[in-house]
Amino acid sequence: MPAEGGDDAVNTLHSGSGTIYDVLGIGFGPSNLALAIAVREYNAQVAEGDRIRAGFLEKQPRFGWHRGMLIDDATMQVSFLKDLVTMRDPTSDFSFLCYLRERDRLVDFLNQKTLFPLRIEFHDYFEWAAARVGELVEYSAEVVSVKPVTEQGEVRWFDVTSRDPADGGRLTVRRARSLCVATGMEPRLPPGTVLCDRVWHNSELIPRVAGLVGGATPVRRAVVLGAGQSAAEAVDYLHRSFPDAEICSVFAKYGYTPADDSPFANRIFDPEAVDVYYGAPREVKRSLFDYHRSTNYSVVDMELIEGLSRTMYQEKVQGRQRLRMLNVSRIREVSADGDRLGITVEFLPTGEREVLEADLLVHATGYQPQGIGERLGEIGKLCLRDEEDALLVGRDHRVETIAQVTSDIYLQGGTEHTHGITSTLLSNTAVRAGEIRASLIARRATEARSRGAA
Repeated sequence: MPAEGGDDAVNTLHSGSGTIYDVLGIGFGPSNLALAIAVREYNAQVAEGDRIRAGFLEKQPRFGWHRGMLIDDATMQVSFLKDLVTMRDPTSDFSFLCYLRERDRLVDFLNQKTLFPLRIEFHDYFEWAAARVGELVEYSAEVVSVKPVTEQGEVRWFDVTSRDPADGGRLTVRRARSLCVATGMEPRLPPGTVLCDRVWHNSELIPRVAGLVGGATPVRRAVVLGAGQSAAEAVDYLHRSFPDAEICSVFAKYGYTPADDSPFANRIFDPEAVDVYYGAPREVKRSLFDYHRSTNYSVVDMELIEGLSRTMYQEKVQGRQRLRMLNVSRIREVSADGDRLGITVEFLPTGEREVLEADLLVHATGYQPQGIGERLGEIGKLCLRDEEDALLVGRDHRVETIAQVTSDIYLQGGTEHTHGITSTLLSNTAVRAGEIRASLIARRATEARSRGAA
């Protein structure tokens, strides 16, 4: 089978073993981890010939989910019941509660009287679950190409080539009937941003701060751009980490907006809300998304807002104000002079500009999905798009393709335009994994009937 890099560099697994995967997952964050669990639980209940042959490829050397933002006291913004399995199957032994029982912390957690675990604890839960399905995933496997495989005029499989940087760049090719793409999000940065040791995205917060604390060059002023939860957390973390530094928060709003986590607003995260959103006209989809942005986007937990406000007031009383809020403002220019930055901040109502000399600039400006074309190359040409050039995606999370394609591409993420606000969130992860599993089973049964009829 053809592959890039020459025969000596390629280990073609399926050409030797005859393995053709029913589904090959690209990326192994929480979404594809939930699918791996769903597949494993299904396979444990059926005969060997009916099992789903699944594999997952992850470019990181081990499981990791937003490691750079695992602040010691930060909590999840989603209930622990919306873990990897409970909303799909409350009896699953992959639940967060089963994790707590195994870690001997179940009673201790219950005594906390909270629905929201520490973020570091939930990450440990993910790692615990990932280890239990470790036979299904290969780490240090960066996907470098996906090529359609045609037989009798139909695209029936995909050949996925991955590279192992730890093994001299060795290439491995695997063939799959279906793909499930869950490569997560990439940092969103303002146009023209140049990253360096003193300018970074908040996804790198913890390791970057650790490298500066106690270093030879002191941090006297740090600037954080952004108005969401991550921005407020970064401001708070920098304020605690550099007790002699001034921390400036720059955002275009008048103040941080509280997250709307009221019971009725939270119904936008219900599984049934996906059905409503999916079947709605485009203009209704847009209205729903705009109405409920305040449940997740550019909003901050009220407890954190109140804590930052309290800190500012205490500092004002004490006559040494280290925490500054530069509201209704934008960063217009950033210049570098050695280890120091010149950050020009404009106060929008008057146009007045101030140049802040700073040691750090942290962009807490969110994330964005990559388009499937950019991620997977030529198979993007097989996908159908609407008049706004957005991918057409079925309710079962399967991308609609041209007629000659009988293989499938599933998406976990990047489907907000079709499935709503939960497309990139943890809230529906367990349910979505179950829906994709059901679709895989149904599609395989249809293919078997077609072969039998032929």
